[in-house]
Amino acid sequence: MPEVIFPGPEGRLEGRYQPGNKPRSPVAILLHPHPQGGGTMNNAIVQAMYQSFVRRGFATLRFNFRGVGRSQGTFDQGVGELSDAASALDWLQQFNPEAPVTWVGGFSFGAWIGMQLLMRRPEIKGFISVAPPANMYDFGFLAPCPSSGLIVQGLADEVVAHGAVQKLVDKLKTQKHITITYETVPGANHFFANEMNELMGVIDAYLDMRLATDR
Repeated sequence: MPEVIFPGPEGRLEGRYQPGNKPRSPVAILLHPHPQGGGTMNNAIVQAMYQSFVRRGFATLRFNFRGVGRSQGTFDQGVGELSDAASALDWLQQFNPEAPVTWVGGFSFGAWIGMQLLMRRPEIKGFISVAPPANMYDFGFLAPCPSSGLIVQGLADEVVAHGAVQKLVDKLKTQKHITITYETVPGANHFFANEMNELMGVIDAYLDMRLATDR
């Protein structure tokens, strides 16, 4: 799991990168929760998603947003962080110019940034959003959402309201040409503290289904 430093809009960004296992590997980028809430690329859910993609042969990158760890810059309310994510994807694609498919995964604040990124980057064909903070941020930009993906929500989440996520899902499910899969995990708090196995079981099953049917 090589440590990497790459250029971002406000200076260097720090990440961890695992190359793919073949020349034309798919690529995945993972985005961490809120920097001002202690979120880093070493968050347990981000690391677990990273490993899920690595196990399936993806060239996989997770990184710290500006001002986190060794990444330069200061927190920018999501605007700069979206630019960071775009720069990270540019860097990933530089090393994987023939990648047949691109995925984005994010947790909480990272899910919000990831879903904005997929609106800007048509090469993103799949997403995983864990606990997208639909009660805190406007997801109205998903009009329409261009890619199929998975949204997972804990039913005992004390940060993100289940009802707000359900409304977002209901809206997305009315859109044509994409399929939104929505899974809930009973008893899980925002960090899936005692339900990590259930969360990763849902994510792994979804990834396997997509990778089998998208060929």
